[in-house]
Amino acid sequence: MITKKDIAQGLLSIEAVFLRPEEPFTWASGIKSPIYCDNRLTLTATEVRDQVEEGLTQIVREHYPECQVLMGTSTAGIAHAAIVGHKMNLPMGYVRGSAKDHGRTNRIEGKLQPGQKVVVIEDLISTAGSAVETVEALREAGAQVLGIASIFTYGMKKGLDRLKEHDIKNISLCDLDALVEVAAESGYIKDKSKEGILKFRDNPSDESWMRGVK
Repeated sequence: MITKKDIAQGLLSIEAVFLRPEEPFTWASGIKSPIYCDNRLTLTATEVRDQVEEGLTQIVREHYPECQVLMGTSTAGIAHAAIVGHKMNLPMGYVRGSAKDHGRTNRIEGKLQPGQKVVVIEDLISTAGSAVETVEALREAGAQVLGIASIFTYGMKKGLDRLKEHDIKNISLCDLDALVEVAAESGYIKDKSKEGILKFRDNPSDESWMRGVK
């Protein structure tokens, strides 16, 4: 059984997740963040990739046993959906961020029949905007979306509220709480930084989390 701790250790070991509370990253919005996540790096780290795909497979089997089709989010979820689909012998496709402007103007790639039960494979959920758009596109196409299986979630209130508003279930392999615990245990961050990082998670716009992390 793949645990949250296993995934947290793996993501930190390959630097798919950076925790840098003393020198925050700046998002495009201008928000200062103690964390940066790039789960695409799991694809080139074979041992961690194996854990991730096995973990996603476990989520689908345990929480969405009626799944008939996997749909990856574009672009980061596509490869994971393909690998999990291969492991489970399930068809897969993916949902574009927007419809093509040529050819058949598809937004959903791969064959999808109305009424089919779908699980969305997502790499990262922060404010859940792209996840909600993906699910709504599948619903508009007639799919019965059972929920999302994701690699990592920040657990931000805005994201949780959006998922709830749109009646979307999400199960993540790992979350920020588990990650900061592992990071503190291993000495990656100072123990006193945990509170500040989680305070950022609860309200990213409030920069008071930066006080006391050094």
